[in-house]
Amino acid sequence: MLHAIFDFEEVLEAPVESDHQTLDLPALAQECRARARIYRVLAGVFVEEPSDEFLTSMANPAWLQSLEHAGIRFGSDFLDTDLSTLVNVLACEYATLFASSGGFPPVESVRLTGRFKQDPHYQVSALYKRLGFEQVKGRFEVFADQLGMELMFVAELLERCSQALDADDLGAYKRCDKEIKRFWSLHLGRWVRGYSSLIQRAANHSFYREMARFLHGFATEEIAAMGLSRLDDLDQGQLVVPKSEITLEFNPDEPVCGECPSGAAERLAPSAKGRVIPINAVQDLAL
Repeated sequence: MLHAIFDFEEVLEAPVESDHQTLDLPALAQECRARARIYRVLAGVFVEEPSDEFLTSMANPAWLQSLEHAGIRFGSDFLDTDLSTLVNVLACEYATLFASSGGFPPVESVRLTGRFKQDPHYQVSALYKRLGFEQVKGRFEVFADQLGMELMFVAELLERCSQALDADDLGAYKRCDKEIKRFWSLHLGRWVRGYSSLIQRAANHSFYREMARFLHGFATEEIAAMGLSRLDDLDQGQLVVPKSEITLEFNPDEPVCGECPSGAAERLAPSAKGRVIPINAVQDLAL
């Protein structure tokens, strides 16, 4: 449904052995660009506090009508509020939902492990680098596995898909399309559906509640269109995510107490007390 409403038809998935002549490449390129626009809108919702320019675009009558056709309707708290007030109200709502103690940070590592900068963070950082993407700082510093960043990454891959199709390069298109499916399988698909359901329940303002509904519906359709039917939702909309254990390593040649005259205890300042165990996180160790 969303594909028809938001300017692109049913997803045309090209099989690996597909005959070049059986595909309408211009139509497929247009579809990729249309999908990329939706990803960018959703990224803008979650990546940072909404600016007045972003909210002005969101209040465009044509856009609101498209959303309404998809069953997404903002309340009077959005539609009947002047722009300057709305910017401040949504900044507070963003901080409450996503940045405050007791909130729900839109970060894959947090949603799957209960901690910032865990394996998903390093995996997506390495992926961005491998594919030649550079994370540029906006108004605020954001983690590589933050929801807005992950959505923008897919949007950029879709732009690459469209460019490849415009150049009649079906091989490049298929490689980018494969990367998108892999990214959904290993990252977005594991947490976005459950997380968006949680935000629907937690949001006080209709803007975030309805955009979370939109994210959930869009993610569900994307997953189905890409044929990722066995993709499990690991997030499950948990209010509290248990903290995963962090694997630590230490130097076995160092003493584990301050009783020995050599080793770590020797490096203590004369006035220091207690014991020192040189522990490094596994990610920081040189392999």
